[in-house]
Amino acid sequence: MSEYPSFQLGKSRFDQSTFLGRFRHFLDVIDPSTLFVSEKRLQECVELLDSFSRRTLSPDVTDAQLWEAQKIKQAIIHPDTGEKILMPFRMSGFIPFGTPVIVGLLLPNQTLASTIFWQWLNQSHNACVNYCNRNASKPAPISKFVQGYIGAVTSAVSIAVGLNTLVQKANGFSPTTRLLVQRFIPFPAVASANVCNVVLMRHTEPSEGISVLDDDGNVVGTSRIAARHALLETALTRVVMPMPILLLPPMIMSTLEKLPLLQRRRRLVLPVHSLVCLAAFGLALPLAISLFPQMSQIRVDQLEPEIAMATHCEMVTYNKGL
Repeated sequence: MSEYPSFQLGKSRFDQSTFLGRFRHFLDVIDPSTLFVSEKRLQECVELLDSFSRRTLSPDVTDAQLWEAQKIKQAIIHPDTGEKILMPFRMSGFIPFGTPVIVGLLLPNQTLASTIFWQWLNQSHNACVNYCNRNASKPAPISKFVQGYIGAVTSAVSIAVGLNTLVQKANGFSPTTRLLVQRFIPFPAVASANVCNVVLMRHTEPSEGISVLDDDGNVVGTSRIAARHALLETALTRVVMPMPILLLPPMIMSTLEKLPLLQRRRRLVLPVHSLVCLAAFGLALPLAISLFPQMSQIRVDQLEPEIAMATHCEMVTYNKGL
């Protein structure tokens, strides 16, 4: 099989029904090399795809060139607004711009002020990424974004500060154990804040429902049950995502810091810590968002009776979202 299948506009070149296909697709989505694409190169990609749509494409253009052009356009331009997404808030910028924040979250010996600052900065970055990559096909009130942002920041800061206070007051911990436990505190704070962010941003979906599609892509109804499935899958993704990012580096660093080299040269601890966080982040993001297909399927008999009556399909599809 060719590495580049026949080009399909708006489709992925990888099989989205398998975990490996989704993983390879999202590695493409988060590829940071697209951050350095010039304005001229972007326009060339847009014109190439326009030529494909108009069926005026030059015969010497390859499938590889078309897939690469689509990858670049999708990484930079919002599909609904047609405007360029700010570089720090693109999916391809999530790891390079988010890694310094993760390093800050996992720094040892956090003060109350530094805990609040890093949790606020992390949720602010997440909120901006969510907003800039949102579904903008229908206008949504800015109040929904603000509500999700405030809820996420409040929950993250409250849990992190609360757990830090409990650890500080606990008498049964030795200084070494206390330091190790404090390093794991960011995970429950960030995981709960991520879930809070998703639930608050999309709180209308379970009551209003989301569209479900038949095999031909036609809308057959609006389902509240499918909306709950979509919200649960997205929330699980948001819990899994920070696991490797916030749990692996503390375990790895607690081992590495005992090595003679880092014992002698303490200035190397922060650069090594940063590299460990970058590697964990680069692995965790595509793994987490590949858990469920973005276009998920559900059996009709699990949904509302009126949807079962509206289609002869056994399975219908819904957009889970990211």
